[in-house]
Amino acid sequence: MLRFLVIRLLQAIPVLIVMSIITFIIINAPPGDYGDYIRTMMITQGNASIAVANEAAERYREANGLNDPMVIQYFRWIWGIVSEGDFGHSFYYNKPVAEVVGERLPRTILLALTCHFFASLLGIGFGIIAATRQYSWADTVLSFVSFLGMTVPRFLLALIILYVLAFKLNVQELGSFYSSRYGGQPYWLGPFDFNWAKLWNLIQHVWPVVFIATVGGLAYNLRVMRGNLLDTLNQQYVETARAKGLPERRVIMGHAVPNALHPLVAYQGVVLPYMLTGEIEVAIVFSLATVGPAIVGSMGIGDVYVTATLLLVLGATLIIGNIIADLLLAVLDPRIRVGSD
Repeated sequence: MLRFLVIRLLQAIPVLIVMSIITFIIINAPPGDYGDYIRTMMITQGNASIAVANEAAERYREANGLNDPMVIQYFRWIWGIVSEGDFGHSFYYNKPVAEVVGERLPRTILLALTCHFFASLLGIGFGIIAATRQYSWADTVLSFVSFLGMTVPRFLLALIILYVLAFKLNVQELGSFYSSRYGGQPYWLGPFDFNWAKLWNLIQHVWPVVFIATVGGLAYNLRVMRGNLLDTLNQQYVETARAKGLPERRVIMGHAVPNALHPLVAYQGVVLPYMLTGEIEVAIVFSLATVGPAIVGSMGIGDVYVTATLLLVLGATLIIGNIIADLLLAVLDPRIRVGSD
């Protein structure tokens, strides 16, 4: 297993290099850079003349290497990562990119993992119910829920919920993780005193993100689990278990379900990026301070190192997810042996 991990990690290095090159090229492909953003802001908000704004933008480009060829900019960025762990400097936030990512990425991953937990738990559970009650009213309702979850765009559902909260229910302080009175409070008020009010306030603010991203993942898990379990229940070893007089519940949960889980476990390799993108879409609509708005905002103003780093991190989650999925498959199925013929 250790040998397998080392090989997969070594294989990930060239993948990340190629990914970084492609993303850097795509980011720099559109015309314009952060100097153009400075120029626009000076003219529209600073009432500066065009000549003064152009001169200021050009000085900024020269000072920050934006006039250098793309190849030079790329290698300067990569060398900073490899040699010093420096992902560059954010032009817009005026601080290291690592700090920008460090502020937003943990929140994003925590939300994505929360969505994944509920999507897996509910999706697998509903899939078992639908498969064991095929063509019943429960199967029909759950199949309809799955259809809606896979077809309704997440950003559309987010817009609908945002409209209801803002204009129908008059919910205040949307677009933040906490209300103003809880923002600066710590979670631990003492050794045995947890700030449950702040946690509840967080849940009140992020539940639309968790709900919408969970619905999409739940729909996929439900459909796959239902189909796999129906196929597994018709296998010979399941009929043999029934013929031996085992209770139906034990036949399903002890024999059929573990084997029906294999495709879902393999799917874990892409589920984390899927949940991240689901969270990103909804977070953009609700303007939450996570990775999504940072990517869109940095791309719009030419904050290239923020965009490139965040996309590189998302690519790394795909690689990590695939490695975790392979390990889970090896644990779930004893017949799988890493390195076996």
